[in-house]
Amino acid sequence: MATEEPPFTVSVKQGDFEVRDYPALVAAEVSVSGDRKDAASKGFRLLAGYIFGGNTRQQSIAMTAPVVQAPAASEKIAMTAPVLQTGGDGNWVVRFIMPQGSTLETLPKPNNPKVQLRAIPPSRMAVVRFSGLVGQDAVDAKTLALTQFVKAQKLQPTGAASLAQYNPPWTLWFMRRNEVMIPVAR
Repeated sequence: MATEEPPFTVSVKQGDFEVRDYPALVAAEVSVSGDRKDAASKGFRLLAGYIFGGNTRQQSIAMTAPVVQAPAASEKIAMTAPVLQTGGDGNWVVRFIMPQGSTLETLPKPNNPKVQLRAIPPSRMAVVRFSGLVGQDAVDAKTLALTQFVKAQKLQPTGAASLAQYNPPWTLWFMRRNEVMIPVAR
């Protein structure tokens, strides 16, 4: 079974770089602290608790990709699939995009007060896709390359770069799909 990813349309594609438009989405998210890797793990566990029945209806919710992690200071974290991660001062927001058709009104309320449901407005993202492990050097290099792409396309960034991860941890390193994403003005 394939994992659901949020829908998007591509307006620009150049090699591994794309500019994507995402519709309004609904997400479950948590704020966590620590280094990028530890925060992603903490956030994932809290969100997994919610989708695996830790809610007022004890209802399971389908897992989607990506998991999104972004700096907590960011005002906008727009992404659906992958796991998205950004940060800098040790505070992160980790987000799961809810399955298509979910609304704030139809989703069960989380039992854990750390888990918050949030409406995400439509967004445009500049994205670079890459495989392998997500060590800091690789993330920094892809972020720099994406920043240069954004400038070359004369796009206006509207937030910090985020890391999106699409695969479970047991996926072989060379088969992993990752993306660095930067929100840009429409």
